[in-house]
Amino acid sequence: MESKRKVLMLSVVAVMLIVLGSIGIYYWYENNYYVATEDAKVAGDIVKVSPQMTGKLLELEVEEGQSLEKDQIIGHQEMGSLSDLNLEQSVIRSPISGFVLKKQATQGELVATGQTLIMMVDPTKLYINANIEETDIAKLKIGQKVEITVDEFSGEKMYGKVQSIGKAANSAFSLLSGSSSGTFTKVVQRVPVKIVFDENQNHSGILLGTNAVIKIHIR
Repeated sequence: MESKRKVLMLSVVAVMLIVLGSIGIYYWYENNYYVATEDAKVAGDIVKVSPQMTGKLLELEVEEGQSLEKDQIIGHQEMGSLSDLNLEQSVIRSPISGFVLKKQATQGELVATGQTLIMMVDPTKLYINANIEETDIAKLKIGQKVEITVDEFSGEKMYGKVQSIGKAANSAFSLLSGSSSGTFTKVVQRVPVKIVFDENQNHSGILLGTNAVIKIHIR
């Protein structure tokens, strides 16, 4: 009976050692071959559409979420004293192919040059903004392969590459200066890294600003 108990105990210890060893190997492998973070979001270059002149907005035929083609006419302004030769100045066109994120003007409103009427983004040119801990930045290089999982499409893995690595931590752009209380707490800083999707990846349905998890291959 005693010998059986010893065998059982040894078996339990052996299993625990195997499990702990496997966990250790897994974390060693992950830390040596990848840099990963959940601090990442889908981003895009937002384009602001403005009128060419100051005048009453007669039409603005767009809605949020609507898809537009480049140079598509989306609105008109009151011509006022403009001649027919300058008619084009009163026409409002879409500067890119993309969809409307935000509509900020209404029909009948007086709008001025430079005022934002709508905000747009090209869904084919979305990218990932990831914030990487400063202790891992030295491991990164332009062009490294990246695995991307967007929370919106949980479980679907996409691929991309590192396009740029920030030259300053996010805290460098903070409006708040250092603490004046006389105390100091060291915090690991994060550096922005831009990741672009591979050209063969269909990511046009991804929503701007949604969360993502990225894993950068460093070996």
